[in-house]
Amino acid sequence: MSAHITTTASGPSEGPHPGQLRQPGAIEANDSDSADELLEALGYKAELTRRRSTWQVAFMSFVLASIPYGLATTLYYPLQGGGPVVVIWGWVLVSLIILCVAASLGEITSVFPTAGGVYYQTFMLAPVAWRRVAAYVCGWLYVVGNITITLAVNFGTTLFFVACVNVFGLKEDGTGIWEAETYQVFLTFLAVTLLCNAISVFGNRWLPLLDTFAIFWTFVGIFAILITVLVVAKEGRHTAAYAFGHFEPTSGWPDGWSFCVGLLHAGYATSSTGMIISMCEEVEHPATQVPKAMVMTIVINTIGGLLFLIPLMFVLPDLEILVALSSGQPLPYIIKSAVGSSGGAIALLIPLMVLAILCGTACTTATSRCTWAFARDGAIPGSKWWKQVHTGLDLPFNANLLATTIEILLGVIYFGSPAAFNAFSGVGVIALTLSYATPIAVSMLEGRQQVKQGRFYLGKLGWFVNIVAVAWSAFALPLFCMPAYIPIPTASINWASVVFVGFTAIAVAWYAVWGHSNYAGPPTETLGTAHGQGILSNAEEDPDPKKGYAVKND
Repeated sequence: MSAHITTTASGPSEGPHPGQLRQPGAIEANDSDSADELLEALGYKAELTRRRSTWQVAFMSFVLASIPYGLATTLYYPLQGGGPVVVIWGWVLVSLIILCVAASLGEITSVFPTAGGVYYQTFMLAPVAWRRVAAYVCGWLYVVGNITITLAVNFGTTLFFVACVNVFGLKEDGTGIWEAETYQVFLTFLAVTLLCNAISVFGNRWLPLLDTFAIFWTFVGIFAILITVLVVAKEGRHTAAYAFGHFEPTSGWPDGWSFCVGLLHAGYATSSTGMIISMCEEVEHPATQVPKAMVMTIVINTIGGLLFLIPLMFVLPDLEILVALSSGQPLPYIIKSAVGSSGGAIALLIPLMVLAILCGTACTTATSRCTWAFARDGAIPGSKWWKQVHTGLDLPFNANLLATTIEILLGVIYFGSPAAFNAFSGVGVIALTLSYATPIAVSMLEGRQQVKQGRFYLGKLGWFVNIVAVAWSAFALPLFCMPAYIPIPTASINWASVVFVGFTAIAVAWYAVWGHSNYAGPPTETLGTAHGQGILSNAEEDPDPKKGYAVKND
């Protein structure tokens, strides 16, 4: 049986000619063009330059999480949730869970390595009857998650910068020399966002080198903080029993749930795990390099996170002071307290401030790629503009512009609610977590048959990591909609659920008005199997011209 794919003028993109479909074993790992040939077999024309090696992919994945910066901006949550126990053991627990998520996604990505990521994977794994709607929902979750997590990173950077500046003249309430007005915070956010976009767009060809620099810069910063705060420790040091075992919830929630709500800290820092999949079409050998990079990054992040967090717990000031800070950013206060000098504190914070910009740049880059990939299949209003690739810059500039515009418009929410950052980070974590779970759950429903063809197959262990990943997603949805503490004033309500429902309503409305009749999904309805195994089809004949192609089985 062979699959003949004909692409019509209304199709979302040009699929492979029947003669281009590879027979099993035709695509070899040592073939210099194998990645582009596999991409064509999966239904797409290669439009981006492949310039990243395994280590460079791992480094970018690391920068997307940006430990320790990713742990610094949301440190408030675990401190209020219970203190050192939630900070240290919450990080370890979530890291182990996310390792299962990364391994699960790695298995699937080794079979379907495209910039469409989890969206494309869901389409190819799901039964024919409901694959379009499943892929559409997953795609919207993935795009919304990328956009809002990038927004959260840039907004978190803004709040973190304000708190860093205020180590000069720092008072117990967290205020200092700059009591930033709302409009000043927004303008700073705008500057950070535009800077990250400028680096991403105009420095595109040098980003792999920047990511390589970032990982060394990160560990220099971590060891500088580790050594300095423990050696100087102006306010003294806690015992190991305190640093690893003290539990003092101040959230108002029951103790167990307070611990869980504090996990947003670790959940936010690791939420970027699957974003690296959107870079598959810029990687030399994505079917093997991207899965390895995802798993490798979680291990590096876990170690780096512990090296960063443990010393801070030994020099932690009074928890009541930290959770009452008006800035919501306890790290600058902790470091200033430990070193006893504003100059020393800012010197230790500068590496994190630089890393914050690098993190925003990496997130901006990944977000533009996933938006472009979803647009090229006709799933976003105005796709004919957003799917274009700027040949001079060698990147999807229009998709980048779209995502950035949405981020800035959402940033305006801060004028109405000082808790906007909670909503951005919460929605980002929820949407990305659910988007990661979708192809994993679909793969489990089909008995994990297709992942057996991949080069990152986990065997029986795959069932375990898949179950853990899906269970975490089901738990994260209600968890990250919860307020950090109770009772809570109206001005500090966590609007994550409202923003999430708003995006969901837009997606559903667009599907009902346009997508149901016009959205086709990826440019082939054949179910791909694996890199190195060709494309095997079990699709039924579907000559519907509205879908942009016809699939005929002989």
